[in-house]
Amino acid sequence: MKLSVIGTGYVGLVVGTCFAESGNDVICVDIDERKLALLRKGESPIFEPGLTDLLKKNIHERRLSFTADLKSAIEKSEIIFLALPTPQSEDGSADLQHVLAVSKQIGQYMNGYKVVVNKSTVPVGTADKVKEIVSKETTIEFDVVSNPEFLKEGAAVNDFMKPDRIVVGSRSPKALAIMQDLYAPFIRTGNPLIVMDERSSELTKYAANSFLATKVSFMNEIANICERVGADIDLVRKGMGTDPRVGTQFLFAGVGYGGSCFPKDVAALLNSASLCNYKFEILDAVEKVNERQKEIIVEKIRKHFGSKLNGLTIALWGLAFKPNTDDIREAPALRIIEALLKEGVKLRLHDPVALEETQRRLGNVAEFFDNNYDALEGSDALVIVTEWNEFRRPDFDRMKSLMKQPVIFDGRNIYDPARIRDKGFTYFGIGRV
Repeated sequence: MKLSVIGTGYVGLVVGTCFAESGNDVICVDIDERKLALLRKGESPIFEPGLTDLLKKNIHERRLSFTADLKSAIEKSEIIFLALPTPQSEDGSADLQHVLAVSKQIGQYMNGYKVVVNKSTVPVGTADKVKEIVSKETTIEFDVVSNPEFLKEGAAVNDFMKPDRIVVGSRSPKALAIMQDLYAPFIRTGNPLIVMDERSSELTKYAANSFLATKVSFMNEIANICERVGADIDLVRKGMGTDPRVGTQFLFAGVGYGGSCFPKDVAALLNSASLCNYKFEILDAVEKVNERQKEIIVEKIRKHFGSKLNGLTIALWGLAFKPNTDDIREAPALRIIEALLKEGVKLRLHDPVALEETQRRLGNVAEFFDNNYDALEGSDALVIVTEWNEFRRPDFDRMKSLMKQPVIFDGRNIYDPARIRDKGFTYFGIGRV
């Protein structure tokens, strides 16, 4: 099938590349010529395991191309995916200016029947807005479909190629038949393609992410209680997770969630609720708990070292909001760094892949190290913010020899407290005593 994907951000690039991998002819469109030049060489502007290999393969086999020519891409495509940014506005709502602007251009360049697919995360009613805008520019038949993405950063390629479900929102039999044909190679093992109306599809994405965010904040609240009553959150998690009604995922306590989805989607759903005069009290609490949780490590540092932290040197491992990505959007590490800098702390920062992006964003406010052990030298404490696998089994004797004071603040509970203390470290986790 002939597709175009408008927007080569995180979602658009994964979607376009994976559709090409299943044999489709895909044109990816972007206005950033520098990014396009990089992509044409098979170089990915984002870190996502497995993506670069697929990118190079499908460019080589001429199934995947990149252009700034929106008109040509629309004219050559039967299905047009909108994978455009929907950034958070000041009131928490999703900013649809890019989606709506491109919708107008699609109408202007229409040369035959098209299926316009909203892949971006958009508020309820966006499909109707897109349809209205396109209709004003053309009399040619088209359909608008909602098809939210459920990709986890760090596992996006596998998520797309082997989805646990695909949600398609449309009431058009013609569009649904095309979408079912397009996705047929991805659901051969029997995982469902769920058909619903456009508005239910749009709300499904927000509801799913907000529920997962709720699990994270709930567990962080339980962790904070654990510390006060002498319980261990890791044991509580195991006891809860073995109940199939609860499940094992998103039960790990820590320093809060971040990234491009949970914070934005929670805020957008809260905004949507307020627009229909509904007070979403649970979700409001989820957001507040998460903001407070990002400060909990700094509170522990203050409690251990005293109220004045000025002059301390602290190493920080993990800058990305989660492992296997270089994404630092809304990352808890940024909040921790900001708070410690205000206290006069000297910071030594390390992350396996997000170092360059962090330095680009923060500038020279701290020292940056490619090697995690180098970041420890002369430090009064180590703060772990992202649970990268390479942090789980380090050389603790080497760590202790490099540090001025053997103190670890483990924001993701990746170490066993008893073992670390036996090694001679002072250890602080989340929800553990």
